[in-house]
Amino acid sequence: MNTSKAKSSEGLDWIAITQKIGTPVASVILAILIGSFIMWVSGYNPVAAFSALYQGSFGSPKAFGDTLLRSTPLILAGLGLAYGFKANLFNIGAEGQLFMGGLAAAALGLALAGQPWYLAIPLLLIAAMLAGAAWAFIPAILKARIGAHEVITTMMFTYIARYVVSWLVVGPLKDPGQIPQTRLLPVESQLPRIQSLFSDATLQAMPFLKFGRAHMGILVALIAAVVLWLVLKYTTLGYENRAVGFNPFAAETGGISVQWTTVKSLCISGALAGLAGAVEVMGVHHRLFDQFSSGFGFTGIAVALLAKNHPLAVIPAALLFGAMSAGAGTMQLVADVPQKIILIVQALVIFFVAAEGIITYFLKQRQKEVPSHVG
Repeated sequence: MNTSKAKSSEGLDWIAITQKIGTPVASVILAILIGSFIMWVSGYNPVAAFSALYQGSFGSPKAFGDTLLRSTPLILAGLGLAYGFKANLFNIGAEGQLFMGGLAAAALGLALAGQPWYLAIPLLLIAAMLAGAAWAFIPAILKARIGAHEVITTMMFTYIARYVVSWLVVGPLKDPGQIPQTRLLPVESQLPRIQSLFSDATLQAMPFLKFGRAHMGILVALIAAVVLWLVLKYTTLGYENRAVGFNPFAAETGGISVQWTTVKSLCISGALAGLAGAVEVMGVHHRLFDQFSSGFGFTGIAVALLAKNHPLAVIPAALLFGAMSAGAGTMQLVADVPQKIILIVQALVIFFVAAEGIITYFLKQRQKEVPSHVG
């Protein structure tokens, strides 16, 4: 009997693992296949298109650096959204929290001009996280106290953040000149490029280190992913977050404050989104300007969904979306395929991940067969 139970347990574990890993992989494959069919029907060569896409995203050190550059804010935004989703909180306002994080980093970076980098950079990153958390705090309180839906409140706060930044870069923080933007951040407040850490002789001897504009923000993102995984897996904070997301009524019965956990979860989610804004300002633009984010907060939703809200899985999911973004221009230039096709592929990935019930139908049929082996 124990042997039968062990076999049943192994079968269930196999199904659970397959669902976690197989669903995202199947979603990407299906999206690529349907995207290829759309290209073929439209008169384009899908093989040439995806070959050009690969060349533009991984075909050279510079191309890979561009992929890292575009993936960095997606990792951080995806981590924030995944943490909120784990608690069954749909923080759709990561874009606004990202904007406020970028604003905090730019304003404080200018104020700390003359300070050493080892003081300025950590302070800017912390300030951005606090700004993102603060921007999520009011929606969190509204959700916890009166039940206001976080999708509506966080989305509305995104519009407020966008227009606040827009007003500041054309008004109080505007750099003299025609372009609505702040002054350039001092070098001490900028995240250095990866290749700048090596001497010219080293780069000549090892050209694979020439990553173009890729900066040390990727290290910040990777550390954040590992830390968040450890928090969710081994700490009381992470346990409460997962428990409330799984069953808030059972969590409340077990002594967990659902309201307080809701506030903490949304604020941590906002903090990570704010960090994404900081690395974009400090590592890429080195200043703040209107619409400096190209929708990283919204794409982060797709990243979190594809990663099944697992912090470590956010990294390859973000790299996938970053690669599609980095290689889209090369695909259009070399294969003459419109960049909009990539948006279709991204949308298909999201659709298939969201339609998990369709993809896992056969896995559930397999699960029904497991008890038949119990003797």
